[in-house]
Amino acid sequence: MSKPTLSVIMPALNEENNIEAAIRSTIEAFNNHGIDGEVIVVNDGSTDSTKSIVERIIQEANNVKLINHIKPMGIGYSFWDGIKHSDREIVVSFPGDNENDPDDALTFLYLMDHVDIIIPFIHNVEVRDRIRRLISSLYRFIMNISFGISLNYLNGTVFYRRLILKEVDLKNFGFFFQAEILIKLLRKGYLFAEVPNYLGTRGDGKSKALTLKSLIQVIKGYLRLAFDIHIRAIETKKDYQKLNKESRSYRKHLNFQSDLQASEL
Repeated sequence: MSKPTLSVIMPALNEENNIEAAIRSTIEAFNNHGIDGEVIVVNDGSTDSTKSIVERIIQEANNVKLINHIKPMGIGYSFWDGIKHSDREIVVSFPGDNENDPDDALTFLYLMDHVDIIIPFIHNVEVRDRIRRLISSLYRFIMNISFGISLNYLNGTVFYRRLILKEVDLKNFGFFFQAEILIKLLRKGYLFAEVPNYLGTRGDGKSKALTLKSLIQVIKGYLRLAFDIHIRAIETKKDYQKLNKESRSYRKHLNFQSDLQASEL
């Protein structure tokens, strides 16, 4: 079968020391795997030279696009903004910090012939410090128990068939966005495959994933999703049962009226 076309959404916030390597390694991976791909960089309100670096690369690469946000909107918002500008079959989000290995990630793209989602998990976990690994393990445990899933990792470079994303009513635009998308799509029954993925280290700067702001976003996103799936579902079921009961009562009333009219004839 022919290889699917691919859009790589690349959110970037003040990544002047990493963004060029992230873009070029992704383009190189396209060439290595013979993939018709594009990179859509979403400059999320950077105050450094991230924008000018991407603009320079665009002059020589016709498969790189740039979207600019005046102020930071969040990684989830940036992802969906990138989706709006994509017309490829498959979409994935690679961070602009050059932490992921695009060549390794694209190795499993052929699986999209059989599934709707490819979910990578980190197989070289030692690259993360002990605290980060502990937090990730706790997060994974809570998510799997809370939503009846069984995944090794929820925040990686997930590949999606673009058309199925239309079915997601996203409510979180921070770091919880990926988990929310996955849970909602898996609950709809879409097929997925989990694959090992190599994780590198940031070339420069610190990850924004464990900042207080990001952690608060994740907690809020988790509580909102848990409410929507568990509490609201119960309320909807009760409303349906009440409506069904009222409907049966109304039908009995109609039957009584019909019997009464028949007896008067």
